[in-house]
Amino acid sequence: MTAITDPTHVKAARQERRFARITKADKLFRLIGLAWIAPMLRIAAGDQAGPNLRDIWRTLGIPLVAIVLFLAAWAVLAPRVQTSLGAVPGPAAVWEQAVSLHEDYLRDSAKADDFYARQEARNAKLVAAGKEDAVKWRDYTGAPTYYAQIWTSLQTVFFGFLVATVVAVPVGILCGLSPVVSAGLNPLIQIFKPVSPLAWLPIVTMIISAVYATNDGLFSKSFLISAITVTLCSLWPTLINTALGVASIDKDLVNVGRVLNLDTRTQITKLVLPSALPLIFTGLRLSLGVGWMVLIAAEMLAQNPGLGKFVWDEFQNGSSQSLARIMVAVLTIGIIGYALDRLMFALQSMFTFSATR
Repeated sequence: MTAITDPTHVKAARQERRFARITKADKLFRLIGLAWIAPMLRIAAGDQAGPNLRDIWRTLGIPLVAIVLFLAAWAVLAPRVQTSLGAVPGPAAVWEQAVSLHEDYLRDSAKADDFYARQEARNAKLVAAGKEDAVKWRDYTGAPTYYAQIWTSLQTVFFGFLVATVVAVPVGILCGLSPVVSAGLNPLIQIFKPVSPLAWLPIVTMIISAVYATNDGLFSKSFLISAITVTLCSLWPTLINTALGVASIDKDLVNVGRVLNLDTRTQITKLVLPSALPLIFTGLRLSLGVGWMVLIAAEMLAQNPGLGKFVWDEFQNGSSQSLARIMVAVLTIGIIGYALDRLMFALQSMFTFSATR
């Protein structure tokens, strides 16, 4: 019995479907910064190697070469710079401290698990002995790990960014729709926009300390101080870009809304916002980046929990590993900043008309 082979046109149709799926997935790969995956998949699916290899070289090869050259220059030049803490650590020393921080997290997690296991066993014995009133539940109070400080910083920046967005977008829409409101708020925007977080921080600290008298509420004082400082410094890009986007929409759309006698809310939601979204998201991306930078400075100065405090504590510690650990934090801050920008770019592509805006 002879094997039945697929007709040529059936194979071609299957290949076209594979290419279509790869092209669709390529949009996702580009959003997350992995544009080199799609050319590899095309080659595996039977596409021409030449154009795809050029795409792989452009999107993966060149960045890798640049990173390797940077690491090589870092490794060669770092030992030549002597500081009060010794020579500037090279890539190997920084990687060693990154591994050490991860091991510290694993040891602390094991200690926390042992603590809760002992607590549960002790409380179970008390319950069995009929002493329910003596049962006590306590939280593990070990020093915050590196990952815990990263998580604290992320929570803080997102809270401050969300508050800034809630304030900036409506105010920006008002400025874009009303020349009177824009003329009234523009001087205030221009005055407060360039103010440094180091100037806002003592004012915010004093106000929060006066208004938020207790530290047992939903948010701690240190969290609110850092988050509000982020809000005050990061709302301006969103506000300005929202006002610009609303003010620059096609006037024909406004006239259509008037002809149809649409109420103000419908005009804003159906006509103004869809047209202004690209610029609004540009402002949101800028605001999130500004907020992330501001947060680290605020945590360092106010000694609030987070990556900024980790950097300051290591600087004050002055051990032989401190400089390498600070560099680990610097790289972490940069990588997280890049990931946050990719996240906002993905949201922008989902809610605007073009994936390239």
